[in-house]
Formats: sequence, structure tokens, C-alpha cells
Amino acid sequence: MHPSWRSRYKRTPPGYKQVWRPINRSSPPVPVDFTVPTMDSLNLYVDGASWSDDEPEVYRKGTGVFIPNLEIIETDNNQTENPVSIDVLPDDIHERILSCLPLSAIFKASSVCKRWYQIIHSKKFTLKDANFLSEKTWYFMFTSSVEPVGYLYDSGLRKWYNFELPFMVHHTWNVAPSCGLVCFMDDETSKAIYICNPMTREYEILNIPPSPGFPVYSALAFSVDQSKSKYTISVVRSMQASDDFLLWNVSIQVYDSQETTWLPPVMGAMQGWRPGDVSVICDNVLYILVFCTRSNEVQNFHGMITYNLDNINPSIGILKDESVILAPCALTCGRLMNVQRKLVLVGGIGRPNRPGVIKGIGIWVLNGREWTEITRMPHKFVQGFGELDDVFASSGGGDLIYIQSYGGTALLIYDMNTRQWFWSQKCSMHKKFPLEIFSGFCFEPRLQFM
Repeated sequence: MHPSWRSRYKRTPPGYKQVWRPINRSSPPVPVDFTVPTMDSLNLYVDGASWSDDEPEVYRKGTGVFIPNLEIIETDNNQTENPVSIDVLPDDIHERILSCLPLSAIFKASSVCKRWYQIIHSKKFTLKDANFLSEKTWYFMFTSSVEPVGYLYDSGLRKWYNFELPFMVHHTWNVAPSCGLVCFMDDETSKAIYICNPMTREYEILNIPPSPGFPVYSALAFSVDQSKSKYTISVVRSMQASDDFLLWNVSIQVYDSQETTWLPPVMGAMQGWRPGDVSVICDNVLYILVFCTRSNEVQNFHGMITYNLDNINPSIGILKDESVILAPCALTCGRLMNVQRKLVLVGGIGRPNRPGVIKGIGIWVLNGREWTEITRMPHKFVQGFGELDDVFASSGGGDLIYIQSYGGTALLIYDMNTRQWFWSQKCSMHKKFPLEIFSGFCFEPRLQFM
């Protein structure tokens, strides 16, 4: 604790209490700019979740406010005073005060008293159009650890917090965020799906129906419709159907939370293409990244197919080449994401004659059946990653796109509004062994589960 706090705030002796008493002043109060010292490290636990201010600051300045005509006095138990308590304020005033706080501060405020805890966790407060509902997406970074711990980046305050998920997540899992909820699927077993709100630590588990075949690849997509208070999950599985890897069977299984059931699987096949582990839902259309299985294809060996989730046809037949939207260039680590309600593609720009080597990272937006390039990562940022190669992670939502190397904790952000690249604050997570893998995902911070 800052040394000035030790001298200013002393422990109250036994038998004394602190009350507020009005002061009579002859002159009006003057605005004062508070300078509040902060601790080097702050750890708070809310319902099992750890919040830790990772970056020490010497001082934090608040806004100029008027000091009320109140002072703290100490009295013994025999004296009678008329204290003025904040408890006399109605709940709606408390709600207005709390809604002006940043989201991380709201969770910390919930541990102040029982009344604030009840207000913050009430349905009325979580659904209220407060300031924190318009905050930018946050990013959770974790590593190949045996515990569900990591660091959570607040892009609004540009601060990292120690954070813990309610269950273990591996970097190979499929992750799909939407409107404050995050959907997880174990890529190895593909038997269960977790729908979780990382902020409140609420989650539910869904069992995935058996696959009609033996899937080699699985892709997860997730979309929340807040207007209807429902969410949709799709699981795309691809099964090898020929020894030459040219023909692949495809199944699409969709879950509707309103019906609380999995719809019958939609079956199809692809000749010369196969789905991988990348898909996304945008405006109720499922977009699936596919890979060319023909050996003579060098330039554009990536593509994309679409499926309208309103379609009730149980079969899509054999998809032809003309149904594939080709990638804008040779890609590595291609990712599809819903950013600003647009379908966005992020990927490494590969060198056709040098597999495994990229010359940059690009961002494209789909217009009709054509890709429009939005930006390419400037070379100085590519150099800033150090170990960046053809393998990297990317995640996007709201207005922001995050790019992270699997080999380190450097996190680069692109703002679709300002069209600017910038680094996040340095994360305190360190590599414990040379081959340790770092991963992460972004999500919108919300207080309500649905």
C-alpha cells in the first residue's frame, strides 16, 4: 500500500465508530482533483473468478468533484450522533451510480456490500442500457496449462487482469464467441459443447449427437440473437469418402436453443474440396472455410462455401466448384469472423513457391462473392512479433480484430472504425518452456447469461 495511506488511514480503536456529520461552511465548496494512490497488485475474487490489476500504477487521477459538507468524526459508544448513510438512497440511484463504472470495477463493487451485490446481479441491472454494454471486446489469453487460468485484456482501459475460467480449456478446442457468450467444443472428442459467460462464470453443457460417420475435421459456429433471446450452434463434420482424398462427405448439425433440440443432420458431399475447422454464422448464414484436395492447385487452395440456416432441406447434394468462393490469395491460418455485422477473413499471405512462409497478414471483407481487401499488417508490426511464422491465432468481434503469435504473448489489435493498428499493453504471462503454446479468443463483456 502507498505510504501516504498508512499515515492518513489508521485502524479505528475498539469502541469507536465512524459517522458522517454535516459541517457548516461560510464559503461554498471548491472543486478538488482527487489523486488516489493504488496498490501494486490487486486481487479480487468474485464467485470464484480472480480479478487482478496486473500493471502497477503509482497514481490514478479522478475527475474534479465538489467535496460535500461532510466530515468523518470519531465518537465513543456513549455519544449519540445522527449519521448520514448512503443506504438512504433508493435502488435506482445506486443503479445509476454503478452503471457509470467500467465493467471490471462493477464486479469489484459487487463485493463491497450485500446490497450492491444484489443490484449488480439483478436482471433489471444487467439488461439496462448502461455504459458498460457499449464497451469494446476483451481478449482472454491462456497457455497449454493444466489449470483454466490466464490473463484477460480490457481493451477499453488497456489493462490486463488475472482471470480464471470455470472449466479447463485446451488450445486445440474450437471456440466461437457471440454477444457476451462463448461456445467451446473439445476438438478431440466432439462429444460435448460448453456455452459460457466468462464474466459471470455461468455455463451449461450440451451433448452433441453422434456423427453419421467418422469425422476427420470438425468446425464450430455460434450465434446469439438477443432480440429473440436464443442462440444457434452449428457443428460441421467432414468424413473422407475416397482413398485419393478427393471426395469428402459433409454433415451439418444445428442446435436451436428455443427448441432445445438438435435438428436432423444435413448431409452433402464435396469433390476436390473438404471443410476444415473454421466456420462462422453471420446473418443466419453459415460460412465454412474449405481446402482444395487437388494436388495441382497451388495459387488458391482455400475457398469458402455457404449454407442458409433457414433451409430445411435435409440434403445439399454434391457441391460443385462453382459453389466455392475462392480465397483472395494463398492463405495460411485463415479465420472467418463476424466483425461489425460483416463477414471478415483474416489470414497470412503466403508465398506460392515457399510453403510455410508468409509475407504479411491481410484482412478482407466479403462483398457478394468477392473479397475486398481492407488492410495489410504494416511490416514494422510483423517484425514486432519476432517469432511470427505461418501459424498464428486471430479473433474478432465488435470493432476489433486481435492477432497473436502462438509462440509468445505479443497481442496486436486492428480497429475497424479508425483503421489503425496498435499493440496491447504488455502481458505479464511468460513462457515457461521453449515449446509452450499461447492462444486466446475475444468476446464482448456482458453481465447477463442470455
